[in-house]
Amino acid sequence: MNGKPPTFSFRFLLAIFLVPNFLVPPQKKINGKRTLFIWETRVLTKKMRVPTIKLQQLTIFATLFTGGGIGTMYYLMQKKFAESDYHKLALQKLESCPIAMENLGAPPLKIHNIHLTDRENRIDQQTAQVKIPVTGSKASGYLYTSSIRDPITNRWSVKLAVLRLKEGQTINVMNPPSVATDCRPEETD
Repeated sequence: MNGKPPTFSFRFLLAIFLVPNFLVPPQKKINGKRTLFIWETRVLTKKMRVPTIKLQQLTIFATLFTGGGIGTMYYLMQKKFAESDYHKLALQKLESCPIAMENLGAPPLKIHNIHLTDRENRIDQQTAQVKIPVTGSKASGYLYTSSIRDPITNRWSVKLAVLRLKEGQTINVMNPPSVATDCRPEETD
């Protein structure tokens, strides 16, 4: 022996445990003669019993493994959205609009995760339409953005950014009403 533990092949395990249970000498006569070279296969001559506790442990492990994988994938997708240029640029536009920030009651501004199942979130290689949930100390709402990637420079630019508060107010973040003219945000029905 060279100090290595013995290794067993799949065929060896199959031969030891399964073959004696599957192959049984024939108990039938064919045409009145007893045959010696025909083997019958049976499903199992012994019932395999697995303790219930082992099945419960397997179920719990599989559930935790699957849930952990889904949770990790969700986290990584949200992280990718938050680090994207179209997301960052839209939030910069929002933060540079004093009227929108005042109506939200920000700072502090809380940016929530994007709803992955929302059909208004559409992203491909050249365009991105995203609905970003935001909350301030006074109000909350959604920042609707539309961005386009320039094929030459490969940079994103925000074409539309509109803040829609849950109270019904809509503020165009790209062209906000000036504070000097005392314009009020648009009301939507």
